[in-house]
Amino acid sequence: QVHLVESGGGYVQAGHSLRLSCAASGRTISNYAMGWFRQAPGKEREFVGIMWSGGNTYYADSVKGRFTISRDNAKNTVYLQMNSLKPEDTAVYYCATAPRIRVGVGVPTNYDYWGQGTQVTVSS
Repeated sequence: QVHLVESGGGYVQAGHSLRLSCAASGRTISNYAMGWFRQAPGKEREFVGIMWSGGNTYYADSVKGRFTISRDNAKNTVYLQMNSLKPEDTAVYYCATAPRIRVGVGVPTNYDYWGQGTQVTVSS
C-alpha cells in the first residue's frame, strides 16, 4: 500500500521561504512521477509542479522561478522548495504520485495516490 505524508507547512510572511516534504512508503519515488498540487479555499485543486522519474521537472507558470522540486532517493522523499512566497500562494499543498504520465500532468485524476495535505499560509 502506498502512503504519502506531507510536512513542512506553516505560516510565513510574504517574501519568505518554506520547504515542504513528501515522504513516501510502498512505492520507490525515483521510479514514478511525483507531483505537487495546491488548493485554496473555494478553488479547484491547482497543479504546481512535477518531477518525473528521470529527474526532469515542469512547473506551473505561477510558480516558475520561485518553486523547485527535488528528491532524496535514499529517504524516498520529494521536496518542494518555495521561495519568494506571496499571499496568493496560500493553500493546502498536496503531493501525489503517478505510475506513468506524459500528458495531462495538471489533471489530478491522472495521479493514483495522494498525501493528506499540509497548510501553507502567507501573510502580506
